[in-house]
Amino acid sequence: MTSWVPAGAWLAPGYAEWAAPARLRDTVSCLWASVVPDDADERASVVLPDGCCDLIWEQGVGAYVAGPDTAAVPVVSRPGSVSVGARFRPGHGGPALALPLSELTDQRVGLADVLPAFAGDTGLAGDRAPADAAALVLDLAGRLVADQEPDQAIARAARLLRDPAARTEDVAGDAGLSERQFRRRFHAAAGYGPKTLQRVLRFQRFVRQVDAAADVIDLAAAAVAAGYADQAHLTRECKALSGLTPTALARTRG
Repeated sequence: MTSWVPAGAWLAPGYAEWAAPARLRDTVSCLWASVVPDDADERASVVLPDGCCDLIWEQGVGAYVAGPDTAAVPVVSRPGSVSVGARFRPGHGGPALALPLSELTDQRVGLADVLPAFAGDTGLAGDRAPADAAALVLDLAGRLVADQEPDQAIARAARLLRDPAARTEDVAGDAGLSERQFRRRFHAAAGYGPKTLQRVLRFQRFVRQVDAAADVIDLAAAAVAAGYADQAHLTRECKALSGLTPTALARTRG
């Protein structure tokens, strides 16, 4: 059933990510698939904030857009369910979808409501074969990228904010924008303000450390490495963004 997923793409049982074609990589961070075998139990999980928005097709449901999240989103996957998606990089979702991305923050909205001009001709109905749906999601992502110009200043700013030492005021100056202009354009392109994106990116640095750890993680050291002031700061932010303490999140990810 998953022969259409590239070899080596699986990151965890039932979840795979792979690179977008070269022409899309500036805008699309990855393509992904989530597959629950027919004989598996119902699977409960959470989607953690990552600063991105996704174009998603779900078997039996159809296509929709997941806006950037500010907190963990609980997900229940049924046995036999398949989802595929294209993930837009931070700062690229709004221009690609041709709308202020802040309208979709913390929401899942049907494709026809977000992109009425495209919804009728994508073929992304819920009864498609997953292999066909994966190809159609990629095709639609390519069409969206081709039809719209990114906000280059905000796209660059989102990349700069990955630096733990970056200050939003300095990044706004680098973009040649006043702080008010910077916030307004950031909300439109990224779905929320630069300080919120910076919080999410810092949290994701901690999550990557957790995922890479072969043993019990040193939370104090991980907090500093991720860019937090101290372990208490990490704990507050982890609870706010995932609903779990760092220790509980590490146990869950493991």
